[in-house]
Amino acid sequence: MDMIPQLMEGSSAYLGTSNLSINANILSSSGTTATQPPSSSSPSANSSRYENQKRRDWNTFGQYLRNHRPPLSLSRCSGAHVLEFLRYLDQFGKTKVHTTICHFYGHPNPPAPCPCPLRQAWGSLDALIGRLRAAFEENGGKPETNPFGARAVRLYLREVRDTQSKARGVSYEKKKRKRPVPTLSASSSSAVASHQQFQMLPGTSSTTQISNLEK
Repeated sequence: MDMIPQLMEGSSAYLGTSNLSINANILSSSGTTATQPPSSSSPSANSSRYENQKRRDWNTFGQYLRNHRPPLSLSRCSGAHVLEFLRYLDQFGKTKVHTTICHFYGHPNPPAPCPCPLRQAWGSLDALIGRLRAAFEENGGKPETNPFGARAVRLYLREVRDTQSKARGVSYEKKKRKRPVPTLSASSSSAVASHQQFQMLPGTSSTTQISNLEK
């Protein structure tokens, strides 16, 4: 593991390019905490950017396996090794996650600094796992043996999401769409009006009211 941080310094000795650093590539996904202005690029440009990011993430994970002690082959990689990788990335995180004893626990915008640790944002990790899961199968891996789709990884991401949402006071729950109220057609409206008129006729029996309406 001691060789991985050299990627943070832009070293090209391992992957043949200076752009394959964990900090610059894995953490530049759409799930980071920094707010970026909306892009007006074309769908093809967005697709190309996604493919480039996915390739860099895949190369970086491969370098992580090679630097593992002992070195790991992709065929022996399991969900447990993926969790090791995600926890390792926390040291490069930029998201403040307050502890339960912190005065700012549950505060989305703390007014002052605190000693709570920095972690990877849940959105960054979730997007990263999605790209690596796709890259695994694109590189010949079978879906049933995909370590990035392991149940332990899904549970870990869910735990990170829940912990960060409570610590930062941010809700990640999707808002339920309100069903539109059905509008009455002209024929339905006239039928309702006739029914209301029928109910409002005083002092007559139901048979008399029906005969009066038919006249």
